[in-house]
Formats: sequence, structure tokens, C-alpha cells
Amino acid sequence: MDRRQFVWNTAVGLAGLTILPSGLLFAKNADKVRLGYIGVGLRGRNHIGEGLLRDDVEIVAICDTQESSLKACREQFVKAKKKLPAEYTGGVNAYKKLLDRKDIDGVIIATPWEFHKDQAIDAMRAGKYVGCEVIAGITEQDHWDILKVYDETKVPYMTLENVCYRRDVMAALNMCRQNLFGELVHLEGGYQHDLRGVLFNDGKSAYGKGVEFGPNAVSEAQWRTQWNIDRDGDIYPTHGAGPVMNYIDINRGNSFTNLVSFSSKSRGLNAYIEKVSPGNKNGKIHFKNGDVTTTTINCANGETVTLSHDTHLPRPYSLGFRVQGTKGIWMDVADGVYIEGQSAKYDEWDKASVWFEKYDHPVWKKFEKYAEGAGHGGMDWFVFNAFVESVKQKKQTPIDIYDSLTMSVITPLSEKSIAEGNTPQKFPDFTRGKWKERKNTFALDDSGF
Repeated sequence: MDRRQFVWNTAVGLAGLTILPSGLLFAKNADKVRLGYIGVGLRGRNHIGEGLLRDDVEIVAICDTQESSLKACREQFVKAKKKLPAEYTGGVNAYKKLLDRKDIDGVIIATPWEFHKDQAIDAMRAGKYVGCEVIAGITEQDHWDILKVYDETKVPYMTLENVCYRRDVMAALNMCRQNLFGELVHLEGGYQHDLRGVLFNDGKSAYGKGVEFGPNAVSEAQWRTQWNIDRDGDIYPTHGAGPVMNYIDINRGNSFTNLVSFSSKSRGLNAYIEKVSPGNKNGKIHFKNGDVTTTTINCANGETVTLSHDTHLPRPYSLGFRVQGTKGIWMDVADGVYIEGQSAKYDEWDKASVWFEKYDHPVWKKFEKYAEGAGHGGMDWFVFNAFVESVKQKKQTPIDIYDSLTMSVITPLSEKSIAEGNTPQKFPDFTRGKWKERKNTFALDDSGF
């Protein structure tokens, strides 16, 4: 049974009900959340796909500067037998006309990173809930500018960090809350993923072929590669930082205080180009961003956090999670959990699945079937659902403005630390001291948002 049929069968089986125990609306006549999409490249179309599967979502309008993306998006609607949305195109400011519409409750922003700040600010000023792909802004000041507009409008802003909803990540969160690891002391995470085939292509295929980037390429290579030429820092910190923040209550009883970053030499991308296309002119480009960036963060409650950005070298995918406390440890690279006095053998790993099946988070137990077939192992469904449900119920998003800005500002802080000879950088407190009284509310139950 596919996900659409499962959702429909569930709605029929609940005839007469409009609200499930979790608050999730699936009945046929339920109120719809009306969404606009700014950016319908590959990532935007992932979110389009999630929206098309739901009877409680109406995609009203889409915006993109490239006809190829709009065409691919139209095909999604035709295949789903859904009404085509209004289209806005013609330039980088076309999204403003989308925001002028009165029939849109929220927007999904999935454009290149450098556009996120202005698009999010304009959306908040237009009164639209913001679901923004990472990252929030380029500079530290960008992040304060976004916060200023949030303070003025109180329109919710949510970074769509899907790894916060990854099944093992949420099981580990459940274990943390049940004190299986004891008092947490040290945590690690990051983005460790061979992106060479993403950063370069042949101008025809999105992934895995060629050494072109910029205007001669397609998809992410059009813009993402340039970041590695111009910047030296952790340019994608949220996959690691988002889950870690939930484990140790950052912005909710705890806070990041300062960080220091280190960058290795840059060799991987040049070596890749030379391997794929010997003598190609792109092989002589100086990529400013080091192949491996390491950032260590101190916390107000005494924990340390290490984040790694490692995308230019051959390696299997891993986000490098490590959760370590006074009673035990989880390391995703080891695929292992060790709980002192409870693991099968002293000083030996248990398979992580042994523990994660036992402590599977209630939200995954409840909604697993809905997430079948969704992107990134199902976690795309959960992050999209969390945003939709927040809009529908007019509630704060589970990843709020403070969380979003905190995990994103690591990029400019790491860049500044490296540029200044690995000097510590004071971490901005976007909550302005409210973290001392705020409580962690992320995934406390099975509501899904």
C-alpha cells in the first residue's frame, strides 16, 4: 500500500472525525493549509512531493527563476492529478508577488542559501509562516536582522532541519530523557558526506558526472560549489547541531557560550577534478574551504560539542553522532551503544538497533506508516508534517526562531574563528537570556510537532 492510499484509508476509517488524537488532520473535509513555495529545484520539489500526498495541504503558488525547475514541478502536479499552482518567475524578486497573495498561510523556502535571509524576512512581514531550508543567513548580522523582524511580527520561523527527526536520532533523544546515558558530558555530530558528485556535473545530469559548476552546470552545482571557493568555515552545521541541541537543551535551560574552529588544507576537490578530467582548467581553482572543518563549542552547563564538516574527500556517509555521558555512549559510526552495567558484555558495543528498537521514539511508532517512502529515510515527512501542523493549529513551530538562528550562525562564527587564527568566538544569545527559563518542548510526546 502506498502512502497516499494509507492516508486516505485512515481518513475513511475515521469517518466523522476531524482530529486524530495527535491533532493531525486527515479527514477529507478538514481545513487545508495553503502553501507557497519559493524555489522548486530538487529540494523544493521534495517538499512539493510531501505536500501533494496530503489532503490537508493545498499548494497555491510556486516561484522559481528557472523554467526547467518549473516544468519538473508541473509534472509532479499532473502525475498527482492535482490543480496546477500559480507560477511566479522572471527574476530573483518574483517571489515578492507570491507573498502579496492573501490566500497563502505559509511558505517553504528552498532557494540557494544567499537568498534565504531576504525571502524569510519578506515572508514574515507578509504574515506567512516560514519553513526555510538551511541556512538562515550569511553573516552574524543577518541572523540578528531576521530576529529583529521576528520580534516585530511574531510570525513563526522554522529551519526545516530534517535530521532532528531521524529515527535513530529521536531514539537517542528518548534514551537521553530516560537517563540511559546519565548526565551528558560530550557530544559530536556533523556533515560527513562525499559531495564531489554534487558540487560538479556535466551540465546535463545533476549528480556524479563531469567537473562543471556555476552557469555551466545544473542543480546545486550552479551555486553551492562557489561557497567552497569563497568561504572557509563550517558551511553546513545544522545536521549535526540541530539534534545535539535537543539532547542538551540548548536555548531551553542551556546555551552555547563560545566556539573555536579549525580548517584543514584543501586538496580534495582539485584532486577530484584532475581524476575525472585531467588538465581541466577547474582543477587549478583555489578552493578556500578546507577539506575538513572542525568546530568545538562550549556550553553554559559544562558540556562540549564537536562538529565536523567533511564533504570534499572520498568517504562513506555519516553524520558522526556521539552522545556520551556518565552512564554510557552512542556512536553512530560504530553502530554501537554501550550502557555500563546493562550492555551484554563489559567494554564491548551492543548493536545500536538493540537499544533503538527498545527506545524507539513514540512519534516514530505512531507515524511510521505515514512516512513510508518519504525522503531521507522518512524524516522528510516528519519535518514537513511538523511545519504543516504548526501552521494549521496556529502554534509555534517545534524548531523555533531561536533554535533556527543558533544552529545556523555557527557558519559565520566558524569562518571568523578560522580567519583570526583559530580564536574563540563568543556565541550570540538570540534568546537574550530567556534560555535560562525556557523549557525543552521538542518531541515530548507522540503529537508529531
